[in-house]
Order: sequence, then structure tokens, then C-alpha cells
Amino acid sequence: MSKLAQATSKYTIHAKFEADGTVEKPDVIGAVFGQTEGLLGPDMELRELQKTGRIGRIDVELRNVNGKTSGIIMIPSSLDSSETALIAACMETIERVGPCNAKIFVDKIEDVRVTKRKYVVDRAKELLVKIFDEGFPDAEQISEQIKEAVRSSEITEYKGLPAGPNLDTYDTVIIVEGRADVVNLLKNGIKNVIAIEGTSIPKTIIDLSKEKLTTAFLDGDRGGDLILKELLAVCDIDFVARAPRGSEVEDLSKKEVFKYLRNKIPTDQIKPEIVREIKEERPIYQFQLEGDKAERFKSILEDLIGTRAACFLNEDMGILGRVPVKEMFSAMRELDSSAIIFDGDIDQKLVTQCANNGIKYIIGMRVGRIKTPEGILVLTLQDLK
Repeated sequence: MSKLAQATSKYTIHAKFEADGTVEKPDVIGAVFGQTEGLLGPDMELRELQKTGRIGRIDVELRNVNGKTSGIIMIPSSLDSSETALIAACMETIERVGPCNAKIFVDKIEDVRVTKRKYVVDRAKELLVKIFDEGFPDAEQISEQIKEAVRSSEITEYKGLPAGPNLDTYDTVIIVEGRADVVNLLKNGIKNVIAIEGTSIPKTIIDLSKEKLTTAFLDGDRGGDLILKELLAVCDIDFVARAPRGSEVEDLSKKEVFKYLRNKIPTDQIKPEIVREIKEERPIYQFQLEGDKAERFKSILEDLIGTRAACFLNEDMGILGRVPVKEMFSAMRELDSSAIIFDGDIDQKLVTQCANNGIKYIIGMRVGRIKTPEGILVLTLQDLK
């Protein structure tokens, strides 16, 4: 179709045809031009109309079945309705296509503008619904979005731990579990925040708790329970705030963040028997390590420092093999091991793979924020010390 006809087409003629034999598209198009020539005079010749863009490119769709051909002819037109009807009527005078007898009859003349108009109306309805669903933010909302973006970009490090800016300048500090929790609190305008970033309590957190007024703001899950026990055992925590059971601090809305911080509980109001249990509780790993396993793990891990290697141990704590860290996932599938000790950081991918391969003990240099399945013990060099 010419570009002009594409842009200005108002009607489309849809005609069906049947031929007694096998014909091709050029046969059909040739019949349309040849057998309508001269019927309506020189001003209505199809070839001339096509040259001037008033008739578009003729499209033909064919289907051959049992030696006979049928199909559809479509002719776009930018003529007015009466002239288009004349062209359509001429189509029905065609009696042969190629070498075969044929019949052509016009099925319909489609007003393209009606189709376009329907599309425009339907699309306008969709867009209007979308406008109402999404709404347009007012100036206050836009301003708040900008402030949130700036706040969340303010995350820094305080002695190696994720924290808000200028933590030293605050008299009070909020201790959370991970980096994502810090980001959420910064986004909501709270800057005096620092993350533990692991399952063991860093010395930085212990020191801060002795120097400043501290609030532990923890997830409402088992991990949060364990971290709270460790914090109360080794730190001087003044208040405790918790996300709702099953929720995490990083997912709380602004309203929820301030609500649960406002409802924080002084540590001296926690049930005395719980505090006593926490204060007297030995490090978690000591409950689950029999005999001299802790010393065995510590000795092997210290020997691995700086080697970027991993050791696999059997149930009797004998070494099954030693491989580079980059090969430990493939070795894990081949060795029937009970423990893995390696010079590297423990992440969720490693914990999941160990669980799938029946490994009970994972010992590394450091650990990030992970979820540990039942029956697996994760330890770091700091834990073993």
C-alpha cells in the first residue's frame, strides 16, 4: 500500500472469490486490473487511482483445496463512499482468474474510520480508568518521594557496619539486623541506625551499647528472638522494639516503623526469668557441639585463613578433602560430608546447598543475613573464639 493511501484510507473493500483451478496471487491481481479496465471511464481506472494514492495496494489471501482455489481480496480506498461502491461493484464482473473460471462477490465495504473510532473510544476508556486508579501525586507527595530517595541514599558504614550518616553525633542509637532495615529506616527519616549484619554480635555494637542509649529494633521471627538473646547477653541494651510476629523491619511502612518504635519496652521490664535465662545461657553452639568439635573447627578454620580453600569433614570430624573455594559446590555433591569449613563468607546460597546435601555444620569467616533450616548450625571464627 502506498504511504498516502495508508495515511488517508477511509474504506476497505472485502471481496471473496472462488476459482475452478489452481491460481496464484499475480493471477488474481491481474484479473482485477485487466477485467475492470474501461468499465468506469479513464477517471476511475484502478491503475491511475493507485498511482495517485486514492486506491491502496491490493492484498490477496489464497487457499488451495482439492485443486480449487478460494480466497479474499482486500482493496483500501480513499475515495468517497459512492465511488468506492462503484469499484466494489466492478469486482463482481470478473469471470476468470488466470486460466480458470472464477466468481467474485463483495462481502462488505468496511468503513475504516468506524473501526478506528471504536478503538479510540475503547482506548480512551482504558486510559481514563488508569488515571483514576493511579491518580496524580500532588506537590506534597512528590516532595515526600524526593525526600525518601535522598534519605535512602544516605546509607554509610560505621566501622564496617551499615549505618546512617554521622552516627557518632547521636546520643541514642537504634540497632537493627541488616542493611535493608537500615535503608528502610533512613527512607522514613530515622538516621541514628546501625545494623548487626550477621548472627553474631560485632564488638562495634557492644561498644556502642555501652556508650549510647540503645534500642534493639528486630524482626518478629525466630531469628529476631535469637539475636535479642545474644544482644541482652553481651550488650547494654536499654529498649527493645519488635516488628509484628512474622514481619520484618525492612518491610514496615512509615506509620508502622514509628508505631513499633514508640511502643518499645525498657529491658528492665522484660520478664526477669527470661533475662536470667539469657544472661546465663552459654553461646548457642556450645549446646550443640559434642566433645572437642568446637576446638577442632577452630583449628582447621585458622589454618585455612588466607588460603581461599574449603575442607570437608565426615561424622567423626576427619578431613575428607580440601578444595579451592570456587570448587566447593561441585565437591559438596561428590563427598558424603557432615561439615564444611572454608575461608570465606557464608551466604544463603551456601546454606541452601548444604541443606540439600545433608551437611550439618557450616563454618566460615563471616556470615551475612541468612535463614537457617532446622538441623544446620552456622558458625564463624568469632563464634568459635
